Amino acid sequence: MRKIHFILTLFLVLAYSNVQASFILIPMDADSQQNHLKAYGITYFSLQKQHKVQWLLNYRGGSFLLEDIKEFREECTIRGVSYIVISNAKALAILADIKSPSQNMDAVLLEKAPKIAVYSPKEKKPWDDAVTMILTYAEIPYDIIYDEDILNDALVKYEWLHLHHEDFTGQYGKFYGNYRTAPWYIKEKVDAEALAKRLGFNKVSQEKLAVAKRIKNFVIGGGFMFAMCSAADSFDIALSAEGVDICEPMFDGDPSTSNYQDKIDFTKTFAFTNYILERNPLVYEYSSIDMTRKRRVLRTQDYFMLKDFSAKWDPVPTMLCQNHTQLVKGFMGQTTAFNKKTIKPNVLIMGENQINSEARYIHGVQGKGMFTFYGGHDPEDYQHRVGDPKTEIALHPNSPGYRLILNNVLFPAAKKKKQKT
Repeated sequence: MRKIHFILTLFLVLAYSNVQASFILIPMDADSQQNHLKAYGITYFSLQKQHKVQWLLNYRGGSFLLEDIKEFREECTIRGVSYIVISNAKALAILADIKSPSQNMDAVLLEKAPKIAVYSPKEKKPWDDAVTMILTYAEIPYDIIYDEDILNDALVKYEWLHLHHEDFTGQYGKFYGNYRTAPWYIKEKVDAEALAKRLGFNKVSQEKLAVAKRIKNFVIGGGFMFAMCSAADSFDIALSAEGVDICEPMFDGDPSTSNYQDKIDFTKTFAFTNYILERNPLVYEYSSIDMTRKRRVLRTQDYFMLKDFSAKWDPVPTMLCQNHTQLVKGFMGQTTAFNKKTIKPNVLIMGENQINSEARYIHGVQGKGMFTFYGGHDPEDYQHRVGDPKTEIALHPNSPGYRLILNNVLFPAAKKKKQKT
């Protein structure tokens, strides 16, 4: 099978050579690429124009091989993306080297630009969320959808969904302790209650659960879901608390279910299990999944390591971990990192801080689809707080933390092939 795949790859290159004299290599190593983040936008642009791309896994930081088209070269120049025009012979030599059994590399064919949706309140600013910021900076188009859209089956139009920093439990982000008198908090609570009522639900928690279940079905049906920070753990918590009231009176107007911890169903979750919920409404925390309050690490020592996977045998995690460095700066959020003790054994840990015994970047399969959870709020804003200014991504064009997000954006474009077991 490996030999057949190699022949098909060579055939693709030779087929291009009938109309192309050369190729565009977009290097993604640390020394050669001046703007890693916009390079993903160029790759997406090629797919939009219905020109396939080879993603060269573990070759020079996960480089891209495009058809040599004048428009693509011009876009690289305009967007500040480094590129090299190479001959057919050079492209074949690179692919032959990549396919060698002695090399932990592979070439994955990207075929179609995935249709992207971001789950976010319409009034949120782009800088409230790292994914909307990086999609905008990389010039990758996306649609904003929210609860009403999802409940009206809008997800059928998309291949990839990102969850904004949402609270799917109906506890309004657990901001009650510090911000319950703030005008923005009061407004968001009123607006959420009005939306739930308009959609036919008695409580915000009930409405958010209905949305979470639709998203779960989207993934099971073959969709790709990406979530950061509190969207990851609150999503699983909401699913596990179906039929159980875990909200205290200040959130939903009535008492929570007695002994609700004993009624949590971990079989309904994507990634997490055996976690203890935080009952105190004054505590800015959902459960024992998050490591924020437990971790003891100096900012200067806060890094996590990406794991090294076999490109030929484990192409999925290899794609998701493509980077020009394996050591990535840590960054905080309401959910900064995931307690490894609460992660299900079938979920893959792709990035971790072993000293703190915490996972930062995890991936799993649900039905025909897949999900990725990424801890922290903003890869280039170490400790983002309410009211802080937005991150100027133009100052961080080579951010390895942001590259992980963009790996997930391109991932659904990969040609599907049977996973090796």
